[in-house]
Amino acid sequence: MQLKDSLSLAFRTVRSNKLRTGITVAIIAFGIMALIGIITAIASMNQSLSENFATMGANSFSIQYRDLQIRMGGGGRQVKKTDTRALKEKKSNERKIITYQEARLFKERYNFPARVSISIPGPQNIIVMTDEIKTNPNISMTGGDENYLIQNGYSLAGGRNINKLDVESGRSVCILGNSVAQKLYGDNTLKALDQTIKADGIKYRVIGVLKDKGSSAFFNADNIVLTSYNNIRRLFPTDGISYNIGIMVNDITEMDAAIAEAKGTFRPIRKLAIDEANNFYIDKSDSIAEVFKSALGSIGLAAAFIGAITLLGAAIGLMNIMLVAVNERTREIGLIKAIGGKSRSIRAQFLFESIFISLLGAVLGIILGVVIGNVVGLLLHTGFVVPWLWMFIGIVVCSLVGLFAGLYPAIKAAKLDPIVALRYE
Repeated sequence: MQLKDSLSLAFRTVRSNKLRTGITVAIIAFGIMALIGIITAIASMNQSLSENFATMGANSFSIQYRDLQIRMGGGGRQVKKTDTRALKEKKSNERKIITYQEARLFKERYNFPARVSISIPGPQNIIVMTDEIKTNPNISMTGGDENYLIQNGYSLAGGRNINKLDVESGRSVCILGNSVAQKLYGDNTLKALDQTIKADGIKYRVIGVLKDKGSSAFFNADNIVLTSYNNIRRLFPTDGISYNIGIMVNDITEMDAAIAEAKGTFRPIRKLAIDEANNFYIDKSDSIAEVFKSALGSIGLAAAFIGAITLLGAAIGLMNIMLVAVNERTREIGLIKAIGGKSRSIRAQFLFESIFISLLGAVLGIILGVVIGNVVGLLLHTGFVVPWLWMFIGIVVCSLVGLFAGLYPAIKAAKLDPIVALRYE
């Protein structure tokens, strides 16, 4: 029996046992689907994160009062950018917020060629309304200054930016995010200019409308109302809220020097002694994205574990099915041997059957996984993601699963005595 004959016979046998083959293929496909689907979804999330943080610019960094912390899941573990600073934090007034006076002093004293922006979060999940229509309660207010827009990658569709007079006076003027303006004034967002709106019940005059920045599952950068930080201080409670300081250098090659200068400027403002560690943190936009990506990486490991367990179960099931197939075809095996069929041909036939079934499951699982993963990509407004490496790994792993699952049944079939096999009932 030639190789092509073994392949043809194996394929016909697989096709003739549709129910048994379908169940095994479904089990294998589920494991691969879980793995490829989650990996594809994570790739989409990583792409979305990179795009969102890239808008801040590679030449930007911020000063915050504590290190970034991300909590994955309701009561899950906490992921930090670093855990090695914990002891130093305790020695240096841990969680000491950046106050208004400290932020102002830093902006006045920082002499490096860079733009400095001061901002503070305002009320979150508020309703913005006109006399006729209102938004959902999912709008965020932020208080910034004249450098906030460029620091955070925003650009104006119309109107003007917040100026220094707006900041110093704290008057009630605002810039609407694109989504907010569309909700209130339709597609012609520039109708919002010079109109009066209410944000969290307080009247503001609209001086500008932002261009669409896009959104993801993590951020909706267009659901924002921007005013000055002094307006937030004047109208909303800010006790216990830390100010954020953003710095954008003119030349990316001077980033390290700018960060060193920022630390040297801010330490005296924070009244730190020479032997005390910093009680503030420098965050670059790309490093923040890496924190999210590392947190998502643990989900990828969980997906691989789920896929491995499922494939192990599929391998056991496939082996049992192949053993049943050997018993059912004992007389057939005896007949093949009686007319001159060799043991290696019978062994090859059963191995090919096992690998065929496993590869069918791999192909189906990969297709479903890529489709499901890219559904997440559509929600994140990212491009179509194809995890080629993991697809290749999935095919190789499934081939090995089919090989090892079919090895014992194939050897058992090849060793059957033709006389005994022909008399088998």
